[in-house]
Amino acid sequence: MKILVINCGSSSIKYQLFDMTDESVLASGLVEKIGTESAIIKHEPAGREKKVIISEILDHRVGLKKVLDLLMDEKEGVIKSADEVSAVGHRVVHGGETFARSVVVDSEVRRAIRETFDLAPLHNPPNLIGIDAAQANLPHAVHVAVFDTAFHQTMPDYAYMYPLPRILYHKYKVRRYGFHGTSHKYVSQRAAEFLGKPLEELKIISCHIGNGASITAVQGGKSVDTSMGMTPLEGLMMGTRCGDIDPAIVPFVIAKEELTLSEVNSMMNKHSGLLGVSGISSDMREVMEAMFDGNANARLAIDMYVYKIKKTIGAYVAAMDGVDAIIFTAGVGENAAQIREKVCEGLTFFGVDLDRDKNGMRSKEIHRISTEKSKVEVLVIPTNEELMIARETLALV
Repeated sequence: MKILVINCGSSSIKYQLFDMTDESVLASGLVEKIGTESAIIKHEPAGREKKVIISEILDHRVGLKKVLDLLMDEKEGVIKSADEVSAVGHRVVHGGETFARSVVVDSEVRRAIRETFDLAPLHNPPNLIGIDAAQANLPHAVHVAVFDTAFHQTMPDYAYMYPLPRILYHKYKVRRYGFHGTSHKYVSQRAAEFLGKPLEELKIISCHIGNGASITAVQGGKSVDTSMGMTPLEGLMMGTRCGDIDPAIVPFVIAKEELTLSEVNSMMNKHSGLLGVSGISSDMREVMEAMFDGNANARLAIDMYVYKIKKTIGAYVAAMDGVDAIIFTAGVGENAAQIREKVCEGLTFFGVDLDRDKNGMRSKEIHRISTEKSKVEVLVIPTNEELMIARETLALV
């Protein structure tokens, strides 16, 4: 069975085609600048050179049609007919309280996704546009929606509720939802396989540390708490997002700077975090380079970034009354050895003992970076959200 995994943004389509007999990637690619006369398609068939095409693509339906044409192309393609695509797995960012698992798309599912537009205005509308485009181009295939928030629907009410008047929850569903659920679920399962232990018996803290970042407490295979909230702004300090701050800062800044609510929202989401504190970049590599060159603001940004990760891990150890394994994943988590070392230096009280040689090794495979005497397993696990979406899709088909 061949499954196409799609992740649609407002002007982009990211895709991978899987052969689920061995979970191999047949082709992958990205369509950018949709809605323009100079859209870019980057198509990479497995084992062959990447193909870059500049073309007019005015909407997602046309973009996906061009992707399918490339997948079936005599020279660049990997399938002979669109009928070979049995199912399409769609990444949908927000499922609200409606979806605790992946679902086959029907009219009710489409309606429910539309009702979450207010909760994820930048993500869910293009996600639904992607579903429309895929159904138009692949009407014979089964279409499955896989939600970033679904994994976190197992959180207890005391973890997901905010201490606000309950009418806000009843009227508008103001609560913690959490994100990166597909990634946290995938790496937790991989950790259990690697350790040779049942997932149901493990207490895991999964650190998805990228430009966007979140940490999840996974107990018995279920999410019991996570750092992102109703939106992806809450929690850790990130590339451009501030994470947790005193909410009274918002009206204070609005009054002092005469900013609109929209401008403050943009400041917190796009101009804060590593970028805002360092004044250099949202890219961890560039900020660390500046730190090593003696830049004081860069050093402060890194110290704040690491401190928040350590505090959150400590909180989740308390929430679960212990931890068996800590996972680092995503761009920074998988590649920034110095950040992992700085985080683990503050976790010795919990029995974490880092092997600095192993931590310094780069690998595309799962590997252990704790010593044999460490009471807590520390693992680096490359995430694979696309494969997880394909597996969820296969399970339903």
